[in-house]
Amino acid sequence: MTIKSKLSLGLFFLFAVILIVGGISIYYLREISADARNIIKANYESIDYMQGLTSGLDQLTSDSIHAREALQKNLKLQEQNVTEPGELELTIALGNQLSQLQSIHDEETIRKVRATIFKITDINLQAIIRKNNLEEETARQATLYVIIIVSICFLASFSFILNFPGYIANPIAQLTASIKAIANRNYEERLQFNRNDEFEELAQAFNSMAEKMDEYEHSNLANLLFEKKRIETIINRMNDPVIGLDDKRHIIFANTEALEILNKKENELVGHYAPDVAVSSDLLRRLMQDMVIEDASDKPIKIVAHGKESYFAREIIPIVITPTGEKNAVSIGTVILLKNITPFKELDLAKTNFIATISHELKTPIASLQMGAKLLQDERVGNLNTEQAKIVNTVLAETQRLVKITGELLDMAQIETGNIKLNLANTSPKEILDQACEAVKFQAEQRHIHLTLEHPERLPKIQADKDKTIWVLINFLTNAIRHSPENGDVTVRCSADASKVRFSVKDSGIGIEPKHLDKIFDRFYRVPGSDPKKGTGLGLSICKEFIEAQRGEVAVSSEPGKGSEFSFVLWISNS
Repeated sequence: MTIKSKLSLGLFFLFAVILIVGGISIYYLREISADARNIIKANYESIDYMQGLTSGLDQLTSDSIHAREALQKNLKLQEQNVTEPGELELTIALGNQLSQLQSIHDEETIRKVRATIFKITDINLQAIIRKNNLEEETARQATLYVIIIVSICFLASFSFILNFPGYIANPIAQLTASIKAIANRNYEERLQFNRNDEFEELAQAFNSMAEKMDEYEHSNLANLLFEKKRIETIINRMNDPVIGLDDKRHIIFANTEALEILNKKENELVGHYAPDVAVSSDLLRRLMQDMVIEDASDKPIKIVAHGKESYFAREIIPIVITPTGEKNAVSIGTVILLKNITPFKELDLAKTNFIATISHELKTPIASLQMGAKLLQDERVGNLNTEQAKIVNTVLAETQRLVKITGELLDMAQIETGNIKLNLANTSPKEILDQACEAVKFQAEQRHIHLTLEHPERLPKIQADKDKTIWVLINFLTNAIRHSPENGDVTVRCSADASKVRFSVKDSGIGIEPKHLDKIFDRFYRVPGSDPKKGTGLGLSICKEFIEAQRGEVAVSSEPGKGSEFSFVLWISNS
């Protein structure tokens, strides 16, 4: 039988219960109503006629004609309403007695008539009592039958309400649980419905599907194991350390190179919770910290590997997939890849040493060139004609440019080797401002630049290297003066908050396009269109390194046509 048929039968059952209860109730109500009508018709009316006869007898003395008419009328009605045993004989006798009544003074006949009326009335009263008792018995029986039928129907309906929804819903719940089990790769799940309906067909189809999926899973297990072995082999053959973590941060694989630099065995890593392993491994602890910090430093990690100092660049790759049938992507783990950049680091160090050496060696001949050019300008050596004077001035300008370039290269070499020597001390920001502004005062006057200095009357001291900080501020000022038009304005501001002091230099130049702002502090980067003779692209990079070495920050803001503002902040001294 189908589910649809069972639902139809269930609803038909409830409808039948309603019909049975309603039909029995209506039947007994009609029976009781009919009995009441019979009592009224058969007995109560006879008693009413007898009362009419009695009234007629009482009126004989006052109105004989009307009294006799009432007697005949009630007698005739009574003759038509004889219903009880013995009532017919008494009614006939009453008719004979009334016909014998000729005079109102015939007291003997009147007495007999009254006696007969009393007997007929008594018969009907007894009948009413008897029928009323029968009616009450019928009502009791009807009530009992209705209670029994209603109770039976109530129990049947209650049982139907309790069991029938479960009869439909329980297989659906079992099917849902089995589908979830299949989704969790439990392909041994089966459904068992011992019933001849659609659910049994559904169970058979589900079991067939599960069997096929189980067969498919086992048939591909060997291939999956082979692929897993192949991937593990590829990872282990990689020359770079690779570490894999699941979404719970448990280590699921680590290749040979990773085991070597971590100085751990495979059974000490794989399957363990990474933060627990990091307690005994400085390198892993640092890598775990980099996973948490979004803006982790991109500086290479120095590790002692293969018996020498090695440098590694790290790449943390989150693995995100969208599961089949889902819409939202979920994270399933992280891969940490360490790239060995030791050869590049060695080349970079060799390049830095070469630049430092060349820059240092160039200082002596450059100084000699400067001295020679200045001697040529000395009139005691001899007078120069106009062309010769121009050539000497060009030589002096170019040698001055060479001095600046070699100085910047030496500073950059010092930065790249990580040997920035800082002389940190409690320093007055006002001294830094005054010395920097004094250093560029002549340059500003030559270009008629109006230099404005703004700062509060009292400024807290900062923890800084005075000379390097002044150098940075002079560099900002020199760039501002160079890029401002003649008769322009350059504003130097200094302000303080609870923990830091901010220095800024704003020019009135053409500004910098937003697309260049994030590269302005990169080495050798020059804004397109800049004069190549007015800088090397190293000054701002060195400024950034000097300030960050003092735990400060540099920043730039600009709007085309409205000038640029370069700034840096340093920490206030605690003492």
